Amino acid sequence: MDPNEYLGSVFSLSSKRILLTGASSGLGRGFASMLANAGAHVILAARSIDKMESLEQEIDAAGGSSEIVALDVRDRSAIRHTVKTLEEKAPIDVLVNNAGIAIVKAPQNMEDEDWDAVYETNLRGAWVLAQEVIKARLADRRECSIVNIASILGLRGIGHVVPYAAAKAGLINIGRDVSTDLAKQGVRMNAIAPGYIETEMNKDWLKTEGGERLRKKIPIRRFGVPNDLAGALLYFCSDASRYTTGTVLEIDGGFCAAL
Repeated sequence: MDPNEYLGSVFSLSSKRILLTGASSGLGRGFASMLANAGAHVILAARSIDKMESLEQEIDAAGGSSEIVALDVRDRSAIRHTVKTLEEKAPIDVLVNNAGIAIVKAPQNMEDEDWDAVYETNLRGAWVLAQEVIKARLADRRECSIVNIASILGLRGIGHVVPYAAAKAGLINIGRDVSTDLAKQGVRMNAIAPGYIETEMNKDWLKTEGGERLRKKIPIRRFGVPNDLAGALLYFCSDASRYTTGTVLEIDGGFCAAL
């Protein structure tokens, strides 16, 4: 067999319907193109429809398949309605929980509203989405894969992001616990823990003196780019990972290993 044909068959996402949250910007926008290029029908979910329209056009122009849904992951009823509506069309094979925010403050200055906003977006919304997809897949006895986009900050501290770090650690441990209960029923849940990945939102800071000091602590001596996460994302979304669940994959240039 041709090597490209073999790899394509192992990591193919053809015929898979993937629900991707936080698709309008940052890592989510890059993830959308990666998944569509691998053959998936990508359901782009975020609060901002306007930002996703151009992304849908880009995917379609490249020969991919996608659709847009407006979704605020802090709204439980909206999540349940969205999943129900999507399931009426066809089953969701993969959920990528990518939506997330960060509020940077010293611990003593973090307000209740700050904690709630981060928790509801980064953890509770991801859990409610996962739960709804899991219910649907248990009902029709189909396998599914849930990929939680966590962070190395869910594994180690950095300071000034208490609710973010707690929520990302929660995403990792939700996967471990769900896998213990539901792996035998075909539900897989894994996490990707990116390190310092350059995006539109942080690229200016990464060029500062503080960013340069941080770069020197990374054994590979560079910041990551979104495409560095492609292999892990395709692995967890595809059938290549059918025997993998409850894991977290650190993609950080060796940062955590060097601590």
